[in-house]
Amino acid sequence: MLYHPSVHARQNPDKPALIMGSSGEVVTYGALDAASNRFAHVLRARGVQIGDTIALCFDNNPVFFALCWGAQRAGVVYVAISSRLTAPEVAYIAKDSGAQLLVSNQAFAALLDGVATAEPWLPQLRLDGAGDHDLIAAMAAMPVEPVADERAGVDMLYSSGTTGKPKGVRVPLPEDPAIGAGNGLMDIARGAFGFSQGSVYLSPAPLYHAAPLRWCMTVHRLGGTVVCMEKFDPELALQLIERHRVTDSQWVPTHFVRMLKLDEAARQRYDLSSLRCAVHAAAPCPVPVKRAMIEWWGPILREYYAGTEGNGFTYISSEEWLQRPGSVGRALLGVIRICDEAGDEVPRGTEGQVFFEGASTFSYHNDPDKTRDATNKHGWTSLGDVGWQDDDGYLFLTDRKSFMIISGGVNIYPQEIENLLVTHPKVADVAVIGAPDADMGERVVAVVQPADFSTAGPALAEELAQWLAPQLSRVKMPRQIDFRADLPREPTGKLFKRLLRDEYKTDATA
Repeated sequence: MLYHPSVHARQNPDKPALIMGSSGEVVTYGALDAASNRFAHVLRARGVQIGDTIALCFDNNPVFFALCWGAQRAGVVYVAISSRLTAPEVAYIAKDSGAQLLVSNQAFAALLDGVATAEPWLPQLRLDGAGDHDLIAAMAAMPVEPVADERAGVDMLYSSGTTGKPKGVRVPLPEDPAIGAGNGLMDIARGAFGFSQGSVYLSPAPLYHAAPLRWCMTVHRLGGTVVCMEKFDPELALQLIERHRVTDSQWVPTHFVRMLKLDEAARQRYDLSSLRCAVHAAAPCPVPVKRAMIEWWGPILREYYAGTEGNGFTYISSEEWLQRPGSVGRALLGVIRICDEAGDEVPRGTEGQVFFEGASTFSYHNDPDKTRDATNKHGWTSLGDVGWQDDDGYLFLTDRKSFMIISGGVNIYPQEIENLLVTHPKVADVAVIGAPDADMGERVVAVVQPADFSTAGPALAEELAQWLAPQLSRVKMPRQIDFRADLPREPTGKLFKRLLRDEYKTDATA
């Protein structure tokens, strides 16, 4: 059986493949298929052949899926780039990836002009552009039939750069050249999560990130409907579930926190009874937050742990999680190995770096050192997280190794402290980092975004400290609580801790 939107375009061309959350714009399977074919022809006309690379820089725009599917059926490697980056950052990814074409939106003209200045060799096509840069005109001039040399392409997505310069995760083109061949993610979506042709899937996150892009395209493979939010808003998300009778959805813990902090009237205003599967991942979810979501939505939360690298995948249902609060489940892809600093496996119950054995291979594009650092002497690969397994093989994540704070020789993982602070009613968001300290090496600093910034100050800092004290050992207690109106967080929920740590390091040096 073939799994591809072109199949559904032939069988049910008028079915919505995509509904935009705010605008309500609908893209049918027939329209998606035609547009993706046209774009595949544009690529060939621009000299982009099988195995070549292009870059796509967009916000959540309905044309984005036509471009991705066009690249996929043209055997092209497509790199999704955040439109929130600066011109030098976009130019770096485009050049590093080897992109032969940058496709974006004229709405980002200043950004794209900056990229053109930095990399004048890189051709551009722009939605609503003019002349040779006009994407719509270029597509309109092409036929709606498939290109003669169709072959399955693949994405190459870049890390968000939370701990350094972003690096592309390179995987080879699929061994099976058929554009409708199945893949591991599709098998998991159907098996563990129950996605089907009848799924109506809500995607609240930016499409340039791995999970939103890959899961939405998986829904398209199965013939379901994607409801895509242009930008996350907690109450709008609830409205869309009711309006479109959403059956499946995917979230990050930050989304849960913001929905839970809606007033009770807003939370109870919408009919969410159609929702049968709420997937979440990307970061460890604080236990009180997940418990509150299960109490609200029922035992429909399904969590996984994986990365853009695709080197492993764990899964846990709500029922399992309630028996093992805090776990991210057991492996569905690969074998979990918890290792010490020497790369050797440690006994169950012992904390160490999380590795996977036996799943797919990957490399970091143009960065053999990072590829080598992610692989231990046994050939097992890691995303850089720290955790432990219980006797039944359930994985519990502690934090990222790179975020660890070493204070007075003691290892402290910020996630535990953050998970507590974010549940305080006066806290909207929080980041815990290690700041340079002359005596201790590093001191624990909590950077808090208050729910009401007018409350920021010494009194709130003292209130939070007193609230934390019975719940944390003294060594883990923040020695400093600072306040910010906003934290540098990606729309996906990922926190740019590197920016905060660099800022505190610069201040200490000064």
